[in-house]
Amino acid sequence: MNNYPDKIENEEQLEDLLSRPGSGTIDMFSKLEGDLIFLGVSGKIGQSLARMAKRACDEGGVKKRIIGVSKFADKEAQNKIEKYGIETIRGDLLDTEFTKSLPDIRNVFFLAGMKFGSTSNLAMTWAVNSYLPAIIADHFRKSRIVAFSTGCVYPLVPVESGGSVETDIPEAIGEYAQSCLGRERMFEYGSIRNKTEIVLIRLNYAVEMRYGVLVDIALKVKNNQPVDLAMGSVHEVAEKFGKLFNIKPVFVNKEAKTALLNNSARAFEIFGKPAMPTDQVILWISWWLKEEKDLLGKPTHFEVRDGKY
Repeated sequence: MNNYPDKIENEEQLEDLLSRPGSGTIDMFSKLEGDLIFLGVSGKIGQSLARMAKRACDEGGVKKRIIGVSKFADKEAQNKIEKYGIETIRGDLLDTEFTKSLPDIRNVFFLAGMKFGSTSNLAMTWAVNSYLPAIIADHFRKSRIVAFSTGCVYPLVPVESGGSVETDIPEAIGEYAQSCLGRERMFEYGSIRNKTEIVLIRLNYAVEMRYGVLVDIALKVKNNQPVDLAMGSVHEVAEKFGKLFNIKPVFVNKEAKTALLNNSARAFEIFGKPAMPTDQVILWISWWLKEEKDLLGKPTHFEVRDGKY
């Protein structure tokens, strides 16, 4: 992506950028066989991802059925997705009868998950993160499945190590991370039993204008709240926001020698490094917050070291 704007003016522009497909994405979708279904489409990244797929298909000159599934508690969110040319199906994926009624689609994106407030509702956390994947893996046994997971299945590692790699043995800290490892094992079991093609995508530290670790750090700096250094690797970012806000950040605790880090070297080898520089995102976020733009109101709890989110 080239010719970055100086700032993101509004959510419409932001969502356009988040869903803009690169040339590699357009090429992939032009060659991909079969239709697509996004399970849990109304979450933080589902709408952008589904819209990107639609735009990639349009720009690649191919027609595919693209479906988004969610409980859609917010009717406005459902209307917005449909406006993009994406078919929607409303229902609760934990309702096995509903899930069994979903059409057989070749390419499945599993985006459903529970994190925030997980310690206060552990039964639901396990149901969404572990039980539901078993249902999905069984119903879509003839499909190809991309299942979104989390780097939280790894332990804290020394900062100088460069982060966890996929050959490391998972050591899930806390029930949230354990339930996410359960998700992975259920999909792994479905893949082995049914010979289903499944890939697990472990995500760390989401970033955009309305949500993510950078937003959380920026808010603390802007509001003169202490930035917890316990997780490590956040001091430099806080200082950058301090300069942009003309505020001296307040820090508490000492930087630990370990942090929750993933090593992205292998992803860089396959896909190349991200086109968007981190400093550009920091600039955008600082302006977004200065202008009091809307946020999703979902803190990442990046400073948590005991797994209790």
